[in-house]
Amino acid sequence: MGINKQSDIAANIQIGPTDAGMVRIYIEAEGGVDLPLDFDPEEAEEIAEELRAAAEAARLMADQGGKSGGKPRRR
Repeated sequence: MGINKQSDIAANIQIGPTDAGMVRIYIEAEGGVDLPLDFDPEEAEEIAEELRAAAEAARLMADQGGKSGGKPRRR
């Protein structure tokens, strides 16, 4: 499945710190799928930057009526 392909699978996501000093992204999906993903704080910050850049790109695309506006620069 590609990043731009829609899916009918529903999932819940939780994000928080662990007692081991990691940041956990926990995904629970239909069919009994539980996916804990642990990242050190630096990796978590990189992921947060990528999420912000993707949100900015999505806003630009929506403002342009879905036309590809290219990838925004990272901050």
